[in-house]
Amino acid sequence: MCLLVVAWLSHPRYRLVVAGNRDEFHDRPSAPLGWWSDVPGVLAGRDLRASGTWLGVARSDRFGIVTNFRNVEAPAAAASPSRGQLVPRFLREDREPGVFLDELHATADRFAGFNLLLADSSSLHYYSNATGQPPRALPPGIYGLSNHQLDEPWPKLVRTRQRFAAQLVRDDPAPEALFDVLADRAPAADDPGPATDLPADLERALSAPFVRHARYGTRCSTLAFVEHDGRTRVHERRFDAAGAQTGSSRFEFRGGSQ
Repeated sequence: MCLLVVAWLSHPRYRLVVAGNRDEFHDRPSAPLGWWSDVPGVLAGRDLRASGTWLGVARSDRFGIVTNFRNVEAPAAAASPSRGQLVPRFLREDREPGVFLDELHATADRFAGFNLLLADSSSLHYYSNATGQPPRALPPGIYGLSNHQLDEPWPKLVRTRQRFAAQLVRDDPAPEALFDVLADRAPAADDPGPATDLPADLERALSAPFVRHARYGTRCSTLAFVEHDGRTRVHERRFDAAGAQTGSSRFEFRGGSQ
């Protein structure tokens, strides 16, 4: 499970504000947020098993995020290409998000289920290969995404989006306040999501915005602030299996250049 909330053209200072939690197995190796030496101009964390990422930004004013689509009826095939390659592929190119996604749509059934949010300086697009719908541009607004379709009303997603929106009324939302939104460890009091054959303790852990479990949980929390002139700040906090913070990073740069 992963969770993120996005404000697109909904704040006087920021073109884009993103707050998200990456959830993964604790034994899956990954590198912290940083500039990629093999893909110049790309800032992202890195999955060291498949060499992809879940969230990245580029100096060229491009942003991308991918989440897995939770579908217990159609588990991912072992031979499927890595969904984590989709974001760096977009970030290293110069095609508009809509053009990139229209081309991907033709071959997207090769991948296990995914959600993609891609942006440049003028548009934000959403696409999932698991919904049967084509890619679409999103109007200004505040959106939530986890491991089902965009704005699926899972309790943890609804709660996080509401708290995120409350912070955006400020002239300059404080990173600490947004990290507090992402740090919510309270399980859902009602329906936590789709019924599965997962162990009950893991299913309950997954119903919280911040997932804490011995085998699987929130590995990092990320904030991104992109101003209308392209100035960009990205913050990351990393966590161990007990939910204790183990590190943090902050990067700032001006977008609009390769």
